[in-house]
Amino acid sequence: MPMYPGVRNRAKASNHPRLITQNKINTFIRDGYLRIDDAFSSETADAAREILWRDSGCDPNNTSTWTKPVIRLWDYPQAPFREAANTPALQNAFDTLVGKGRWIPRESLGSFPIRFPHADDPGDTGWHVDASYPPDPPTNEYLHWRVNISSKGRALLMLFLFSDVSESDAPTRIRVGSHMTVARLLAPAGEQGMSMIEISTAAASATQSVEEVLATGDAGTVYLCHPFLLHAAQPHRGKTPRFMAQPPLFPSAPFEMDRTDGDLSPVEKATKIGIGTA
Repeated sequence: MPMYPGVRNRAKASNHPRLITQNKINTFIRDGYLRIDDAFSSETADAAREILWRDSGCDPNNTSTWTKPVIRLWDYPQAPFREAANTPALQNAFDTLVGKGRWIPRESLGSFPIRFPHADDPGDTGWHVDASYPPDPPTNEYLHWRVNISSKGRALLMLFLFSDVSESDAPTRIRVGSHMTVARLLAPAGEQGMSMIEISTAAASATQSVEEVLATGDAGTVYLCHPFLLHAAQPHRGKTPRFMAQPPLFPSAPFEMDRTDGDLSPVEKATKIGIGTA
């Protein structure tokens, strides 16, 4: 297989589930994200990135073809993407954070905002919460899609790194603990929810002073995030294009804040803490 920029040779990801300690669960509830290193193998990243390079229309070995700061590619069902999304480490993490039987296995991955070193402003670096479902009547304008307190249509926000991402390689910015603020802002809107632009604007203003972290890591790293986590892109100031997928994990059933059996998932617990009912 050709060697493309963006990943070093490393050991394969483990084929066995990994224990997620209670301390890590508590950190996810508090901070809104869990980083999993070696969630999938560098070989899988290589194979996926080869497909993405081809579809980007750019030459990995000719920087003159890198003419845009970002190129967006969409859903990919080929084997490397399915393999990346369904490793034992990730399946165990989904069970732990969302609950067994409460999520739908992914058969593909997307979308891919491929970010290139470029002097131009990419034009998409605002803080936001990802929307999950269209309004009624429907619209193709994503900023008017909606988010509600039960996170209809989204169990997790996920960031799959398919290339090595350093601080200069346009890593996604994360506002730590912002999911709690977003839950508080969403609660009064109930099941009707708010548009993406409404909740993102309000949450960005309300969290200006919170700690920020960068979603860096080697290819094969995955960040599993609470669906309300505020995050943002940034310009690429490094040398190697960044390949990342940011798909949702879909729920198989709506979130419940008041389960009769008390079996709240960490995502549900975090939401309850955010709205002050835990």
